[in-house]
Amino acid sequence: MKAIILAGGRGERLRPLTDDIPKPMIPVRGKSLIEWCIKNLKKNGLEDIIISAGYKAEKIKEYFGDGSKFGVNITYYVEKEPLGTGGAVKLIYRDINEPFVLVWPDNLGDYNFRQMIKDHKRNNAVVTMALTEREDVENFGVAKLYKEKIVGFVEKPQREKAPSNLINAGAFVISPEAIDILPEGKSSIEKDCFERLSGEDGRVYAFIHKGYWLPTDTMEKYNKAKEEFNII
Repeated sequence: MKAIILAGGRGERLRPLTDDIPKPMIPVRGKSLIEWCIKNLKKNGLEDIIISAGYKAEKIKEYFGDGSKFGVNITYYVEKEPLGTGGAVKLIYRDINEPFVLVWPDNLGDYNFRQMIKDHKRNNAVVTMALTEREDVENFGVAKLYKEKIVGFVEKPQREKAPSNLINAGAFVISPEAIDILPEGKSSIEKDCFERLSGEDGRVYAFIHKGYWLPTDTMEKYNKAKEEFNII
């Protein structure tokens, strides 16, 4: 199974760190965010990796090359203009046409992709989404569950009114049917795909991620992640 890493973000909230490098290349414990992501994919047997890049894509390509020195095979798709998370995946998917793993590199997480893939196949899922527990749910989109299925999301709810304490952890297993519903051009895979497919009659399943998960989308979170990160 192939893995897609969406690495096109500019990381505006992490300036000046991202003035000269793309957000996925910022360092934590001697390696970039995206390198930790690749290491975890390889650990789970996912060695055929596609990187979708945009802002300063050449920095990523120069460092990782074809991936051989990291024990993986890497190919690249470079956006000429921003396509959003959905548009970027739909562009790549035309050359895949089979189930794949998708991951955001700006979260540090030791996802168990082997088990996610097994659960995805067992449930005959269209999307299997890793969810992680957070106390500060008011800062995230929160999943509403019915048994194992994700039936909806509530954006940044008050803590006492949240349907759960589970949020999107940025790692997925996705089947072809999910990508078929995305429009051409720019789109959001979260809103135009995941939210549309969720529901009691849908096939969007939750995978509860029990390992560590550290977001890095602001300087405060990034500095905290550097302190708390346990090397994969």
